[in-house]
Amino acid sequence: MSKITTELLLERAVPRSTRLRKIETLNLSKLQLKTGDLDPRLFSRLRHLQKLDLSDNLLDKFPNSLTLPDLRVLNCNNNQLEDVTALKQFPLLEELTYENNVYLTLNDDYKVMFLLQNLRLLNGKDITKLANHVRRVNSRKLTSKVTAHWEKFFRDQLPEKYTAEQVKSIKKKFLKSVQTNVVYGPSSLSEFTRWRVKMIAEEFLSYSLGLELNTDTETEEKMDEDEEESTESPKEDAEDVSKVVVTPRKRKRNRSKSGSRKKRSKSQANTEKEAVLNPKKSSQVQDDPAPDKARASNQPAKEATPDQEAEGTQKNGEQFPKGQSNRRSSQLTGEQKSQEQENGVVNLTPVKNSKGKEDVSAEPLHFLQCHSKGNSREDFKTQLWSCVFEPLLDCGARKDPIVSSSRTVATCGGESVCLIDCETGVVLKKYKVATEEFFSVAWTTLPMVNSDSRKKSHNILAAAGRRGIVKLIHVAADFCYGEIKAHKKPIATVCFSPTQETHLFTASYDKRIALWDIGIPDCDYNFKASQLLVLESFSVPLRIALVPTCPEQYLLAGCEEGCFTWNIKLEKEQKNRPFEVTFQFPDEEGEMTTSHRVDGLAFLNDDVVASKSSKPGCIYLWSWSRSFDTKGKGCQRTVSAVILAELEWSTTDLSYLTLSTCPAKEHVFCGDEKGSVWIYNLSNYTTAWSSAKAKRSDKRIPPTQILKWPELQSNGDHLSEILINNVITDPTFTYLVALTSVNITAIWKKS
Repeated sequence: MSKITTELLLERAVPRSTRLRKIETLNLSKLQLKTGDLDPRLFSRLRHLQKLDLSDNLLDKFPNSLTLPDLRVLNCNNNQLEDVTALKQFPLLEELTYENNVYLTLNDDYKVMFLLQNLRLLNGKDITKLANHVRRVNSRKLTSKVTAHWEKFFRDQLPEKYTAEQVKSIKKKFLKSVQTNVVYGPSSLSEFTRWRVKMIAEEFLSYSLGLELNTDTETEEKMDEDEEESTESPKEDAEDVSKVVVTPRKRKRNRSKSGSRKKRSKSQANTEKEAVLNPKKSSQVQDDPAPDKARASNQPAKEATPDQEAEGTQKNGEQFPKGQSNRRSSQLTGEQKSQEQENGVVNLTPVKNSKGKEDVSAEPLHFLQCHSKGNSREDFKTQLWSCVFEPLLDCGARKDPIVSSSRTVATCGGESVCLIDCETGVVLKKYKVATEEFFSVAWTTLPMVNSDSRKKSHNILAAAGRRGIVKLIHVAADFCYGEIKAHKKPIATVCFSPTQETHLFTASYDKRIALWDIGIPDCDYNFKASQLLVLESFSVPLRIALVPTCPEQYLLAGCEEGCFTWNIKLEKEQKNRPFEVTFQFPDEEGEMTTSHRVDGLAFLNDDVVASKSSKPGCIYLWSWSRSFDTKGKGCQRTVSAVILAELEWSTTDLSYLTLSTCPAKEHVFCGDEKGSVWIYNLSNYTTAWSSAKAKRSDKRIPPTQILKWPELQSNGDHLSEILINNVITDPTFTYLVALTSVNITAIWKKS
């Protein structure tokens, strides 16, 4: 029975009323209301209701037919709303607040600005100017792009006399293509852009071809939810690794200018013709998100589609039955070195850079195209995001210096995760999920019990992405043994604790970082996962790092709108925790600010942090201990980072070109927008920085070397506009692996 009755409505009216039709202000806050409690038949009698307070309830959505024709003010704070499109039924709405709905993001703000033409205030901010921009300029630009996409790629596919079946087929292809390839606006708005592009495309088809508008998206979304997992041997997948040829021609200049203020994120394409559907998101209404400025790259879609349950798994991901039930689609097969040619691996020789000097610090070994969607050789749009070297198990009697240091790297991007032998270039294993887009991978080593009851250490790979699900893969057994439904929104990054092998941190676009105990699977792969902590963030966490000197107490995160620290000590009773400290950094004018995107974050040693943020052309090196110690004993939550030095870097303002470090060799690495890798050897500086009285370096530290991207050719075409999304090395700095925006994994070997 519904909690809401006529008597309750009359009693909660302000002032109290004797008739429903006379109520103008209604307070239904703090009643533990769920969506099913909002009875459309009862609410339809509130014909003159102008102000409605539904705050502090349990609503996850609005019914589509509440029929409140005169509603002007709506308060939905502190609920569990996941979607805002149903608010379009209140066309006269002028003031709307829905703060503290953790599943709503900046994309939802833009949706309501478009849907509600009279909206003036959103979450207490005047959005009149921005809303007009969204409704007019944004719509005009997207309409132009959609029309151009049809004219260029689809108009000629439709014959003069076409059947209903032909129209249906081309409509399906066009809607899919236009949502994937039309890119516009800042990186944090990819999901809104896709939503508007689909709407505009359907209106365009309706006008041009007389097609009915599709107002029921359930069928399409259902298709997205059907997850198909597959694992392949490189022999079966040989066509997925395309040959790439190096030519000595001069490298073409990148067409995107560094000063063009372009933003990119994990699922937007490099050009208007190249885009990848996908998450990295934002949270609050921005005064000037520059939606009219083009973006040069990909941005992950922010909304994780709910997926169907895998056979033999329990809904919350806590228990997975015996391995046999999941093996139906998770068998991986290794590959021998003799299959190198089948994989399309090309051994490269050192290439001269643009200055004519030979690169002597590292030589290029392999350039692999192994993450292609549908195994297509023509796929140069899939973005690669994360890579990490496999940790060493007991090397036994092996004395080969190459083998005794890790040379197997896990890479992810698009629908697949690959394991690559850096020395041979062989794709050892490949794991695919057809409806996923992977953003992050991480390794841990677990003491698993064998069938004979003996314990043995095994490496486990965790992979996560757009769907908010963590896949757990036992690599040695070629088996994905389970999954954890960690978040309702995409997962940006994951990492394991260095001291607690079963503790996994997942950072999501729901603006939360969760700590999970993934458990240890038994010999039948039964395991139980549990959530230990939830760290609340004001913005989307992009990079996370545990403080080396106290990895069980503090976690540092670079977010869309700042750099934060949380106390993660499990002895504290509080499970949901706000951040403890936010760090200030200089902006372009030299003023200290906390509002800036931190898309690169890593510890160089136990104390020195390398971070890349809003100031173009530099990477900051700063002291964790000296910065954090200034917090003092009071309630101060904002502190200035104690900066030790700045590293000279590209002047581009493209986002999500992340950095990495090699602590053993005291190196920092970061790719740029031209396919180059910047290498910094900081061994001559770290001793001085360790002093408590160390002063900031006056001049920026230039790179020790810049590895130039060689000229690559595929099927006679030259690859250009290459962004290095991520670059890492193994612990001994023997191999360097770079992941690109054009579906190429590049491997160098130190000379």
